Amino acid sequence: MSRTAGPAESPENDAPIDGEYLPAPEETVLRMRQAILGGEHWFEALLDAVARWRLPVERMGDRTYTYLVGGEAFDWLLLAERLLSALPDVVPSRECEELLFHGRWPLELEDDEFAARIGPAKHSAHLNYLYGVLVEEALQLSVEEEIHKENRHRAWGHDPRSDENMYQRVYGKTREDLLAQYYVETGHLIREACELSQYRALTYWLFKTRLKLQDKARVASDTRRGLAQLTRMELAVSERRRGAVLGEADFAARFASA
Repeated sequence: MSRTAGPAESPENDAPIDGEYLPAPEETVLRMRQAILGGEHWFEALLDAVARWRLPVERMGDRTYTYLVGGEAFDWLLLAERLLSALPDVVPSRECEELLFHGRWPLELEDDEFAARIGPAKHSAHLNYLYGVLVEEALQLSVEEEIHKENRHRAWGHDPRSDENMYQRVYGKTREDLLAQYYVETGHLIREACELSQYRALTYWLFKTRLKLQDKARVASDTRRGLAQLTRMELAVSERRRGAVLGEADFAARFASA
């Protein structure tokens, strides 16, 4: 996936990647439509379209689609939403909603087949998104709930930890200090009201910052905690959602050199 977005070009002007020329967005949508009308299951045609996609960011009307968060984490379901929105007449609306809102796939695919269909680069970036955004958000929520529970059950007296917030407990700094560091490192200023794509970019940056700050045991512990929270929330871990095995061993192997 290219790291920079520009005006859509004709297929013959696209840069070759892995020996193939990747089509412009309009052609990707057209080929997906033709595949579905030709008898291919819409989910398989969708995955093939994801594999051909080349834009990390796209502006459509008043909405900006940021598919590649932080230049490394691929939100493939956001791309799926964009592609499916262009083909409402050939994709069953119920199955589409189940995929986009509940992560339920209409077909059972093995992990290896999913990875092969979208390609190794996109699959690797997809794992970055699972761990660096979804698991990180779940970890933050879990810690916030823990702090709230501690404060609620404190009958009297002052515990120094009552003044501690989630950012201090997870990242060792206040939110203000982290946002200032984020601005220095990235040049992006996060305001109180920000777009979802900006929030996700910050979350991924916090994830990478946590990997640098914590020892391996703490990283593993917090990862298990985030995964457990995700399981309870039924967001990214369910028996119908394929494409990555979220587990401590996989995480440790993937980010051992981070």
